[in-house]
Amino acid sequence: MTAVTKLSNHRASKEELLNYYEQMLLLRRFEERAAQLYTQGQIAGFCHLYIGQEAVLTGIKAATKPEDDQITSYRCHAHAIACGVEPEAVMAELTGRETGVSKGKGGSMHMFDPEKHFWGGHGIVGAQISLGTGIAFANKYRGDDTICVAYMGDGALHQGQVYESFNMAKLWDLPVLYIIENNEYAMGTSVQRSAGNVELYKRGESFGIPGKQVDGMDILAVKAAVEEAADYIRSGKGPYLLEMKTYRYRGHSMSDPATYRSKEEVQNMKEHRDPIQQVTNMLVEEHAVKEEDLKAIDSEIKKRIKEVAEHATTSALPNESELYTDIMPE
Repeated sequence: MTAVTKLSNHRASKEELLNYYEQMLLLRRFEERAAQLYTQGQIAGFCHLYIGQEAVLTGIKAATKPEDDQITSYRCHAHAIACGVEPEAVMAELTGRETGVSKGKGGSMHMFDPEKHFWGGHGIVGAQISLGTGIAFANKYRGDDTICVAYMGDGALHQGQVYESFNMAKLWDLPVLYIIENNEYAMGTSVQRSAGNVELYKRGESFGIPGKQVDGMDILAVKAAVEEAADYIRSGKGPYLLEMKTYRYRGHSMSDPATYRSKEEVQNMKEHRDPIQQVTNMLVEEHAVKEEDLKAIDSEIKKRIKEVAEHATTSALPNESELYTDIMPE
C-alpha cells in the first residue's frame, strides 16, 4: 500500500468511498487514454488534462444537486463527464467525430451540454466567470433553488472581468459558488511568482464575498466545504468563494514539457498526496476492503475506457454541412 499521508478529519461510509474511488478513477483513466490518443495523433489542437485534480470535481459534485449549473475553463473533459455526459461523447469530441458532445466541432476546450446543466468549457481565460455569474443571475430571476458553480484556475484569477463579476454577484447577492482550482501553476508560472498575496481565497473579501481555502487533494474536505458554502448561498446570502489547493501531474497542456518544476516535486505529490490513493487507504484500513477488489474495479474501468477510445477513433467525421450549423449571424 502506498504511504500516502492521511489528511482528512472527515469520515464517509464504505459505499460513499467506493463511489468516490470509482468516479475519480474513471476521470483519471479517461485522461490517461486521452493523452495516449493525443500522442498517437488521434487528437489535434490543444489538450489540457485533469490528472491529479480529481478530488476537487468529484467532491463538488457529491456536495451539490444534479440540477445545479456548472461552468468551467478549457480544462473541461472531466467536468463534462462528472456532469453526466457519457465518456464516449467526450472522447469522440476530442477526436472530432460527429458523435461528440459538440458534434466534433468544439474539440478539447469547448465541451457543452445544457441538458446536463454543463455550460462549457471556455477557451478565453476568465470568461466563464462572467458567464457563470450571468447564469446565477438567471437562476435568481426565476426564483428557483439552483446555484451555479463557476470554476477558474489560479491564473484566471488575475483577469479584470473576474472582479467585475465579483462586484455584480455581491451587489445582487447572486447564487454563485466561485471555485479557484489552484494547481500551483498558471501555465508555467508558479503562484508565488504571479500573486502578491498567495492566499487566493481572500480575493473576494473587498467585495463582501466570504472565502475559504480547502485541501483540494482530500475529497472529504472538499465535500464538507462545498456543503457549507452551498447552504450559505441557498439561504440567500449571496456568492461564496473556495480556493481548492490541488495539483496537476501533467503539464499545462500536452505540448507543455513542464520543465519549470522538478521531477521530485511531482513525484512527492504522487507519493504523499494523491487523492485516489487516499481513498484507497481509507477503504482498506477503515472498511476492510480488499485491495484485489479495488484492482478489479480499476480493471473494469480500464476496459470501459478502451471501448470509449475505440468508439472515438471509429465514429464518422462530421458532415461538411455542419460547417454552417450553429453559427451566429452578425
